[in-house]
This record gives sequence, structure tokens and C-alpha cells, in this order.
Amino acid sequence: MFRCATAFGVLVFVIGAAAHAEGGKDGFTDEFPTEDCKFATTGGNPYFLLRPGRQMIYDNDACMASGDCTDSSRLQITVLGETRDVVLVDDGIKHTITTRVIEEREWENGRLIERSRNYFAACGSGPMRDVYYFGEDVNVYEYAGGTVTVTHPGEWLAGRKGAEPGIVMPGGAFLLGARYYQEIAPGVALDRARHAAIGLTLKTEAGRFDDCVKVVETTPLEPGEQEFKIYCPNVGLTVDEDLVLKMIVDPGT
Repeated sequence: MFRCATAFGVLVFVIGAAAHAEGGKDGFTDEFPTEDCKFATTGGNPYFLLRPGRQMIYDNDACMASGDCTDSSRLQITVLGETRDVVLVDDGIKHTITTRVIEEREWENGRLIERSRNYFAACGSGPMRDVYYFGEDVNVYEYAGGTVTVTHPGEWLAGRKGAEPGIVMPGGAFLLGARYYQEIAPGVALDRARHAAIGLTLKTEAGRFDDCVKVVETTPLEPGEQEFKIYCPNVGLTVDEDLVLKMIVDPGT
């Protein structure tokens, strides 16, 4: 879901060696060596932590206070203790991959508008593993006349209807201008990521974070639209457009 990019009005960024880079016509990596991966449901990497029980809460209070936003928003991301098996077929051979479930809940003006269950697993060993995205189940809630309608836009699962896993967050060195597909579900979900800036220092009400990376997301399903996110080491997602991290509940720390 794309949002109006207003968060820069309430944040301060200090750019070190970072710069902006543009890619080619597409140039986004869409083939990944999943058959060579030993997947894990915990760990992840410093920019995307798979730690059961960890919960992160965001809001757009600063954007509301500045007058740049007209609707209040709140986002809650929870790494659940649940897992889900995903079956991929490679050269006729079935491979079952156990993924970690991360739940997202989003409210607008106090009403729950979306709940999703997302499936991730980390490839490799050590602290700098690539985190793969295997799909999501989505509930979108619409309110009218005392009635709530639930729809499921953008649902997909790797291994079904031609969908394949993408990378949500690479674990190696962040390369400026790196481009890759996060979701590969033809006609349904084709989110792409581009590293637009690295080496950022991010100052928010939650504190100061160094070595952050700005990721710009686009999709060929909505040409011309884009949104941005900021990820910081040992924190993870810190800014999602006008939503800014307010609180982390982490039983593992």
C-alpha cells in the first residue's frame, strides 16, 4: 500500500558516503538460488530480525502535528511464535521450507483497516543472512453503514500460481543502487526494492540510529508510484513513509 511521502518533514537525515543512483529499464534481480539455501526461521540479519515475540509500533503523530497528514495511522508488527510450511517445486522435486510468520496490523483513525500474515525465512548461516519473502495472507477491512466488508487484495504464496520467493532484505554489504524483487507473484504482487541511499544517520523521537539504508519500493503493477522505507541495523524498519517507529518490545534483549 503506497502512502504520500511526508516523513521527511519530521525527520532529520545526515548523509555520509551515500548518494542516489538510478538503474536501467528494469534491472531488478528476480532469480535467487533458493535451492542452495539452508533456511532458518530465526535470526535473519541486523536490518530484518526474525526474533519471535518481538513487536514494533509505529504512528504518524509527527505528521499529524505538522499538518501534513489528515488521518491518524498506527502500525503494529509482531514476530509470532508461529511458522508455516511452504512447498516449492524445482525440476519436479518438491522442497518444503518452514517460514516464520510476521503479523502486521494497521489502524486508521482508530479503526483496524488491514491485517496481514507474512512468511519469511533466512538463508545461510551467521548474522548476515538474506531474508526471503514467501508470501502473505491479507485482510483489508472497509466500513460503510455499520457494515464491515473484508477483502484480500495482494495475497500470494510462493509455489502457487507461478509465484516465487523474493528477497525482502539482503544480508550482505548494502550496495548503493542495488535492485531486486521482494515479491514475485505475476499479476498480483511484484514489489521491487532499490537502495537509494546508504550510510544514513537517522534522528527521530525514538533516538539516533546510524548506518541506515533508504529503500525505495516500486511495482510494475502501478507504474509511476513509489514509496520509501528506512531500515537501521539492530532495529529493522524504522520509517515507513509517514509512519515512524515509536516503541520496540523485544523479549530477546
